[in-house]
Amino acid sequence: MPGRYELIIFDWDGTLMDSAGELVGALQQVIQDIGLPERTPAQMRELVGLGIQDVLARLFPELDPARVRDRLSRYRQRYGWPRTRSRLFVGIDEALAELYEAGFLLAVATGKSRRGLDEAMAETGCRDWFRITRCADESVPKPAPNMIDDILLRTATEPEAALMVGDTEYDMAMARAAGIDAVAVRSGVHQEARLRRAGALEVIDDVRNLRAWLDVAGR
Repeated sequence: MPGRYELIIFDWDGTLMDSAGELVGALQQVIQDIGLPERTPAQMRELVGLGIQDVLARLFPELDPARVRDRLSRYRQRYGWPRTRSRLFVGIDEALAELYEAGFLLAVATGKSRRGLDEAMAETGCRDWFRITRCADESVPKPAPNMIDDILLRTATEPEAALMVGDTEYDMAMARAAGIDAVAVRSGVHQEARLRRAGALEVIDDVRNLRAWLDVAGR
């Protein structure tokens, strides 16, 4: 049964879902289609996990944000968003089921849109494991603490009883701003040293190792 931690909040892309390559490809297509300056895949991978508005603002700081948002809005109204494959990392479904069955409350705080997350959860069949989910288009996106604050409020969980699990420094910064602990995984886009500098208590290979870390750490 849960010890110190009662609630585990997961990032989605790069933490639970193997999606970085597909997300970069979709973003490249959008940038080309709406006529924005070309950016490298490395520049885009760096920002996986943030909301799309924040991604564009960081990729194109020299452009008027309002004009970029307008181009993106008109593009999405006409074409939608390029679809990416929803594929969990190997063994993640079993790891989540184990945590759920052990009595942990599970949640998601993600840079995805609500529509994108709902589609991904339906395709991967994992929706029922999560008590609550929050998306970037429903709140102030990462690294602000708002998504975590809302999850804590709606699950009546004290900050010291919650743990964030993510693959980027934005996840670690969000957790730090919300006053909760965070563990990072190596399965995503940011390197271990960067994750530790951002405040990760520990860096594990992937979510399959989380239960063992919880047991050994006495939490």
